[in-house]
Amino acid sequence: MSLDKIKNIQHLDKNNFFLLAGPCVVEGEEVCFEIAENIKKVTDKLGIPYIFKASYRKANRSRLDSFTGIGDEKGLEIIAKVGKHFNIPTVTDIHSNEEAAMAAAYVDVLQIPAFLCRQTDLLVAAAKTGKHVNIKKGQFLSAESMKFAVDKVRESGNNNIMLTERGTFLGYQDLVVDYRGIPEMQKNNVPVVMDITHSLQQPNQTSGVTGGKPELIGTIAKAAIAIGADGIFLETHPNPAKAKSDGANMLHLDHFEKLMTDLVKIRQTIISL
Repeated sequence: MSLDKIKNIQHLDKNNFFLLAGPCVVEGEEVCFEIAENIKKVTDKLGIPYIFKASYRKANRSRLDSFTGIGDEKGLEIIAKVGKHFNIPTVTDIHSNEEAAMAAAYVDVLQIPAFLCRQTDLLVAAAKTGKHVNIKKGQFLSAESMKFAVDKVRESGNNNIMLTERGTFLGYQDLVVDYRGIPEMQKNNVPVVMDITHSLQQPNQTSGVTGGKPELIGTIAKAAIAIGADGIFLETHPNPAKAKSDGANMLHLDHFEKLMTDLVKIRQTIISL
């Protein structure tokens, strides 16, 4: 499947933002299809280019008993099936060099997790697949330093790169978004995405389960669009309270259309100024 279906992501129509959205992790085929179907109806209506997002496995968990996935191959097959059924591109995380080629056989965009964004071998392996590479900015890095991650992918022969802002550590158990990072990372001549829901995480809780502030999803999203983010990343679920991963900071699927409608209005206002 090709990203040509939503134009080349490097040359998107600036009249609108693009969207990476879906569940945090593949919990099963039924919920993935439900989420993708609801999102696609809204994005088609609003003219938002859409990439379905789901992790086939969650490698970064606080506790050993946390849900990590239903099996790598089964998870990737479901993501690919969603993409084929709805005729949309797909994105998933990879965690090791070996996973790059494996995941590339199923998805259109390989995502580098924030904690792994400095891993040279991982970036090179992702680049060499020829797929688009979405690099999340580490919570511990400046926006300026992400140029080196971009350079690693480019120097490996791949110019299909996105960067994603997802907040910066504030103390031990909170994150803060520095919106100066969006235009700073755009200086690398790559699309810059705002990861709304992960920016609202409250990591390292004493329970071993990450908390969140989902009531601020609209605030973070609207500010990102106003500042000129090229894309939006968010995780959504029909019942966040029962989601098997990151439910504490997910957008309820029932609220998705209203948020997207508001964001499109903001985008149209900004470009008319």
